Amino acid sequence: MSQAIDKILEHTSTERDNLIPILQEIQEKEGFLSEEAITLVGKKIKLPTSKIYGVATFYNQFRFEPQGKYHIQLCRGTACHVLGSATVLAEVEKFLKIKAGQTSKDGIFSLEIVACIGACGLAPVISVNGNFHAKVTSESIKEIINSYRQKAE
Repeated sequence: MSQAIDKILEHTSTERDNLIPILQEIQEKEGFLSEEAITLVGKKIKLPTSKIYGVATFYNQFRFEPQGKYHIQLCRGTACHVLGSATVLAEVEKFLKIKAGQTSKDGIFSLEIVACIGACGLAPVISVNGNFHAKVTSESIKEIINSYRQKAE
């Protein structure tokens, strides 16, 4: 991984003002921000890793664990909330034994809460790798997850 990060840092200005674009590029290439990546960035731009973590944790866009093969985005916007997305979220977390922001131990699923997917007429809605599932219930979510689990085998 360090070679890929070194390549990114080679062609990017290592000024402190470029910290966010550097982190974005690393995440785009690697899928997440590893401890190793943050340490290398800190050394390169002469900034303590605690400061880099401080910046990265402030923004929702940054992840510190790799995403699963199937990344579930669960909408918690107003329409989805009113129509039961909290119940769906609780069921997903229970079924997969993970919390939002985590990846399942087998690496198949990761879960992210999003403020709004923009599909309010389909509420409650989830997206799995960009594929939308409408009017999701605590019962149907298990079927949806199992269908992706079968694809992964």
